[in-house]
Amino acid sequence: MKQTLCALTLCLAPLAAMADSFERPIPQPQTDVAEFWFMIASILLIAALVSVHIVLKRR
Repeated sequence: MKQTLCALTLCLAPLAAMADSFERPIPQPQTDVAEFWFMIASILLIAALVSVHIVLKRR
């Protein structure tokens, strides 16, 4: 069993060397919809931080 696994590993090992080269992903431009939702998320994050500050300031 061990000999079969070793032989199979040695036969398949060169296939990994034949892999394609890494191609860097091209960034996509930011859309207006994405900018809108980022603005909404930023406003909500600031509102949450202010509310936590107000709650903790009262203690």
